[in-house]
Amino acid sequence: MKMLVALILWALLLVLCWPLALLLLFAWPILWLLSIPFRFFATVMAAMLALVGAILFLPARLLGHRHL
Repeated sequence: MKMLVALILWALLLVLCWPLALLLLFAWPILWLLSIPFRFFATVMAAMLALVGAILFLPARLLGHRHL
């Protein structure tokens, strides 16, 4: 569904401003490649925060507290 919406928006942009649409068509893969390290960093940070949360709540879990 996202792809269909993106295609429709790009086609609308192509009709309204074709140079910008073509620039977007060629720049999108480059921008996607540049975003890979940031997505990797976000995944690592989410994992680290989950680890810290698990370590902080370990004593409560060992004492039998149940999360609602």
